[in-house]
Amino acid sequence: MTREFRSGGEAAVAALIAQGVDTIFTLSGGHINPIYVHLEDTDIRLFDTRHEQAAVWMADAHARFTRRTGVALVTAGPGFTNALTAVAGASMAGTPLVLIAGSVGVNMVERLDLQDMRQAPVAEPMVKKALVCHSVDRIPDFVDQAFREARSGRPGPVYLELPVDVLSSAPSKPLAVPATYTTARPVDLQRVEQVDEMVMNAEKPIIIAGSGAWYSDAGAELTRLVEATGIPVFTAANGRGVVPDTHPLCFGGSLAIRPGAGLAASIGADLIILLGNRINLFSLFGDIYNPDAAIVQVDIEAEEIGRNRAVDVPVVSDVRAFVSELLRRIDDRGQGDMLISRHEPWVHELREAERSSLADAEPQWSSDAVPIHPMRLAREVDDFMNRDDDIVVTDGGDATTWIGMTRTMRRAGHYLDYGLFGSLGGGVPYANAAKFLFPEKRVVLFTGDGSLGFNFMEFERAVTKGLPIVVVVSNDLGWGMIRHSQEVRLGHAIENVVDIGTIRYDKLVEALGGVGFIVEKPDEIRPAIEAAFASGKTALVNVMTDPTAVSPGSLALANVGAYQ
Repeated sequence: MTREFRSGGEAAVAALIAQGVDTIFTLSGGHINPIYVHLEDTDIRLFDTRHEQAAVWMADAHARFTRRTGVALVTAGPGFTNALTAVAGASMAGTPLVLIAGSVGVNMVERLDLQDMRQAPVAEPMVKKALVCHSVDRIPDFVDQAFREARSGRPGPVYLELPVDVLSSAPSKPLAVPATYTTARPVDLQRVEQVDEMVMNAEKPIIIAGSGAWYSDAGAELTRLVEATGIPVFTAANGRGVVPDTHPLCFGGSLAIRPGAGLAASIGADLIILLGNRINLFSLFGDIYNPDAAIVQVDIEAEEIGRNRAVDVPVVSDVRAFVSELLRRIDDRGQGDMLISRHEPWVHELREAERSSLADAEPQWSSDAVPIHPMRLAREVDDFMNRDDDIVVTDGGDATTWIGMTRTMRRAGHYLDYGLFGSLGGGVPYANAAKFLFPEKRVVLFTGDGSLGFNFMEFERAVTKGLPIVVVVSNDLGWGMIRHSQEVRLGHAIENVVDIGTIRYDKLVEALGGVGFIVEKPDEIRPAIEAAFASGKTALVNVMTDPTAVSPGSLALANVGAYQ
């Protein structure tokens, strides 16, 4: 069916509605006014931020929380360039996202018009595809292509540029608006048979479920698989919580630096099944895995399989489809009880390793020291955020490490950090997005004092829009991860570049209309968090933590990352 449209802007909005878009994160600008004018009378919600970077981070959070494509809309030139850091982060995280940017008119290119630049070549290395539409008649097709590309295969961001004169022009004919649809990749049954045989013969298997398990909605099937086989499971990245940490066969996060059994499992397993989980820095590029272990890697994107380490069985498949087929074969065998019995000693071995590791970390979690140990702060936040639907987001170098080592994942899609790109500044936008999307749920941001400064004015958005997020700041007076990595690697910290000093972030939030609390002793943490939530307002708890506490993330940065 075709429709008459008055302008390209109206056609673009109709195409977005056809894709099921219900929310757009944006910062206004003249080059996108032809879109805004037709969004006014629709059901699409607009959330305007104070910086384009924040708009894309909110779209990123929207996609990762909901598994639907996030949308950010920015203006030309500086509006576009401001968005790029968050786009790069979404690319590394594999987030389905469409960034729509206005640009100067086609007839104004190279005439030194306001905010003119070649945007698409800049975006291209960061996105799955960069599209520029020069014909008003093609706008619905370009919108459709952008969304299909963003969510097909391994998800990722797509850039769509719509010049202002194309948006303002009237189509030459009635236009068709494509409807959204999805495609599925068939499962290779021969590969499933191979994995089935490996599971039957393994003595010490583990499963590591990553973002692919979350995006394919494989949680229920994966839970049934581990229960049918007795195979211990770990989770990673956006897959955290697809099997809850509280499940008897789930050992929480797979990272070796997290207290638990992750390290023991990685070096001791004889079969490692990676489900939508890439081999990257977080597994020491595969070196942490037992060199004699057989590795199965299931991924929707063929290019990810075998990155950094050869695998024994490569499976290009949707994770949920693969797990369902493997589960069906195991059920048909009728040997589940035998598998569970075989794997019980291995599960017991991992539980013993977990108990020992947790005992080593307990003195930090329960520390009464002043200044406050950041692990004690993370424990207090985790203990308070104990509902299944509580959402915790995090930002900062050491801060993300501390809460990542501590957080109990009770439900998938309720925890968010910056992922492999490691870009600071997304915390407040993440929290705002979470509360905007799920107003009935409690939302807390656990952040460092350095990362908090990048997008601090997004607090104003939270206050103005009535989003009662609670932000807990681990305030160690500086750029802690860099400070400690310098101390380890260089022998001393370069104070001119790592020192921030004492800043009353709580007072700054109060000045914006929220509420603030200062905490200097461990027994003050819980009452302050309780009061922050009870206030019903945007709130910040400024916790003075020990500047000398060194996280495993800092040690890793010094010995593995930036100095190599």
